[in-house]
Parts: sequence; C-alpha cells; structure tokens
Amino acid sequence: MAAGRWPNPSVAFLTGSVKSTVKILVVEPDPDKARDIIDALTDGGWSDVTVIATASQLDRTVQQQNPDIILIDLANPDRDTLEHISLVSDPKARAVAMFVDHTDEAMTQAAIAAGLSAYVVNGLQKDRIKPVLETAIARFRMLSKMQSELDAAKQALSDRKTIDRAKGLLMRARGISEDEAYTLLRKTAMGQGRKVIDVATALVTTADLLR
Repeated sequence: MAAGRWPNPSVAFLTGSVKSTVKILVVEPDPDKARDIIDALTDGGWSDVTVIATASQLDRTVQQQNPDIILIDLANPDRDTLEHISLVSDPKARAVAMFVDHTDEAMTQAAIAAGLSAYVVNGLQKDRIKPVLETAIARFRMLSKMQSELDAAKQALSDRKTIDRAKGLLMRARGISEDEAYTLLRKTAMGQGRKVIDVATALVTTADLLR
C-alpha cells in the first residue's frame, strides 16, 4: 500500500478484511516470545507478520517490505536502537509501537523524539498486544492527519507566494492591475489545461533565469 495507505481511514484496522492486508514487522530477539506475538496478532486479525531478531535489521527490512506497522520488544533499549527506529518512524507512513522492560526519563524522551506511536514500559505481555497496537494505530492516524494538514497549509502558503510573485511580474511587464494579472494567469492555465500555480511557477522560474 502507498502513502495514505488505508483503503478507508474511517474503518481501517477495525475489520478482518482490512487487517489481513496490513503488513506488520516485529523486532523480537526471543524465539518463544516471537511465537507468542505472532499468535496474538493472528488472534487479533493481523496475519501478514514478519519477525526479525534485532533493530539493526530494521533499515534493510523496512526498505524491502515497507510495513504498515512495526512492533518492537526490547528489554533495555539504547540510543543506537532508537536511532535505527527514528530512521523508519515516519509519522505519515507507519505506526511504531515499542515494549520495554525498563526505562528512564531521558530514554522516554528519546523514544518520543524518535516518533514512536506507543512506548509501553513493564514489558510485552500477550494480552496487551492487541489493545496497545490499536492505540498506537489510533495515535498514528491522528498524527498523520495533523501532519498532512500542516503540509497542506505550508503548500498553500508557498503557492500563494508564488502566484503573488507571478502577478507582480505581469503587472510590471504589462502595466495591468492585480485582478487583471490574476485573470490572465487563470485564462492561460485554462487554455493550457494546467493549474494556475503551475503557470505561475513557470513564469517565476523563467523570470529568475532571465535575471
């Protein structure tokens, strides 16, 4: 699945049919606990599960499989581990949940900075996997929506600045008003089957090249 990945965000992860399409990557060094995790995920409706033994394998495995969720169980995470995790913790790409046996304030803050969707202390227990994972997913979706809205706002501001620059260029070159300049941009865009921002960007780029 590509970015924006879930077939229907309002019901994603809540039905068996959707869960079966979700890819989960598990980091678990203990083979017995790995089997418990797989069983718990399967019971919860998640069937596409891959297990790796160490966080050092994360980068390569994520590039190969592009998982939707990463679940990590480590007794005592260190900063090297969190650095590996921060590389794959994209707030718009996947939810990441970590279970640890012990932590401190500095490590907790580092975990939050790494972009984790859930950070659970006192270790992984089979009956906690499903509710924690669903909570991590809910937080991931919330943060993903917030990031998308922020990106859209930044893009809108950038587009407005570009269009304003293009209008200014037309006003000076043709001696026309701001409204007339925008109308000319819009007519040109319609005539070429393009967006106003595309025409404005091309005009600004050309003007910069001719300086």
